[in-house]
Amino acid sequence: MSALRPLLAAFAAVVSMTVPSAVPAQAAAETGGTPRLDHVFVIVLENEGAAQTFSADGPRYLATRLPSMGAFVPGYHAVGHLSLGNYLAMISGQAPNPATQADCPFFSDFLPGTPAAGGQVTGSGCVYPASVPTIADQLEAKGLRWRGYMEDMAAGAPGEPTACRHPAIGAVDGSQRAEPGDQYATRHDPFVYFHSIIDDGASCERHVVDYSQLRADLKRPATTPAYSFISPNLCHDGHDEPCVDGAPGGLVSAGRFLSRAVPAILHSPAFDRRSLLVVTFDEAEAAGSEADSSACCGQLPGPNTANPGFLYPGPGGGRTGAVLVSPCIEPGTLTRRAYNHYSLLRSIEDGFGLDHLGYAAQPGLRPFGRDVFTGRGCTRKPRDAAPGR
Repeated sequence: MSALRPLLAAFAAVVSMTVPSAVPAQAAAETGGTPRLDHVFVIVLENEGAAQTFSADGPRYLATRLPSMGAFVPGYHAVGHLSLGNYLAMISGQAPNPATQADCPFFSDFLPGTPAAGGQVTGSGCVYPASVPTIADQLEAKGLRWRGYMEDMAAGAPGEPTACRHPAIGAVDGSQRAEPGDQYATRHDPFVYFHSIIDDGASCERHVVDYSQLRADLKRPATTPAYSFISPNLCHDGHDEPCVDGAPGGLVSAGRFLSRAVPAILHSPAFDRRSLLVVTFDEAEAAGSEADSSACCGQLPGPNTANPGFLYPGPGGGRTGAVLVSPCIEPGTLTRRAYNHYSLLRSIEDGFGLDHLGYAAQPGLRPFGRDVFTGRGCTRKPRDAAPGR
């Protein structure tokens, strides 16, 4: 523990800042781009700013152990409030709209869906037209496997789907509040908000599955998807506090979830030198004294809302921070650069040699570069190089 104290002091100094420009001088050089990636794992937690999570008061695994394994990115930002718009941005580059800002209590179609500048579509609603692609569609087109692992997806009422679970178009979303034994939240499962995914029901059921399936998939490289998106349930993602089942919830339960999930991924046979794990939060706090609707990276508001901050007006979803772990990252790395959910999508697309979707294609937007990928032997690849399978 004593060996970690200088690092922890640095973390505490960084997260106390209102801007991410004062990371200590040992931060890595800020040139270069994302290396080729064979496997990417993204874990998304809920509703906390970097000053609360990655601090001396946060749970030890999240606040100290996890950052010490890889790169701590204190300047990572969400793109809006509330939750759903951020999840959709991470996989499609679409900006928030009034319905997704309200977390879509009604599972309505997005209309009219007219193409606009920046790869966006205009209108409002929840389920995007089949013409709007996601990174899942990109991966399938390139012959790469993907899966969304949603905790408690298979815990619905008798007769409900155990995979690709979502309300009918136009119906009320009954998962807005947790139930004993079922704490799945549709709004934390971005894949079911795209007709390009849900219209082929059999394909959706193969790809958007219960989190329990991850354990079996990790046993062999051949069964581990190239891209894995992991959403814990409403207790384990830190959203509820306390939880409907009596668990503490909040950062306590989120830290416990990570302490089990992260080692399983890092010790799996497929997690090799071209693998990446990302842990971040959908948005910072959206109300009260800790509310934060800041933005970074030249973020555009999008054509459908002038106020991405929603109930707490502002240009974005606040500073959440993020941690990236990879053999391509030197443990204990800190970066002074700012990134957001669009940067994450762009970086993953670069890692797999894919085009950029939506605002991930914004001119001047930086992917994670050598300030993050500090390990030796992980050089940048050409955009058209073939990624691993």
